Amino acid sequence: MNLKSPEAFRTISEVSKDLSLPQHVLRFWETKFSQIKPIKRGGGRRYYRPEDIELLKGIKYLLYNDGYTIRGVQKVIKENGTRKIIKRESISNLFTDAEKDNIDHSNQTSQTSRSISETKRMKLMNVLNDLVSLKKKLNQD
Repeated sequence: MNLKSPEAFRTISEVSKDLSLPQHVLRFWETKFSQIKPIKRGGGRRYYRPEDIELLKGIKYLLYNDGYTIRGVQKVIKENGTRKIIKRESISNLFTDAEKDNIDHSNQTSQTSRSISETKRMKLMNVLNDLVSLKKKLNQD
């Protein structure tokens, strides 16, 4: 396996594998987020820069972990810029109190939805741990 440096450009198939997203989702996100601009070479082959990949990770985090819609992420980018999204470690606290998709949530509602989300997350982590344990057992046999 050929390891690339962190600064190297990646093909859509490499990014797809790294982010565990289908290639068609990446292409779709390019149509919805003008900030994602892979370089296209001969035959339309896409090459993603490290900045594009970090932005994709941030978008994925907001969509899949924080429950944002595409329109909600577009609004976050418009209001805060892409640099804030790339800094994923602070995304949860930075954006979850903000309104999502033009819906005004009170602080109490925001707190409730976060605790429910955290509860679901913990349940999913338990299921994941169980699956990993089962996989290890199957591999031992």
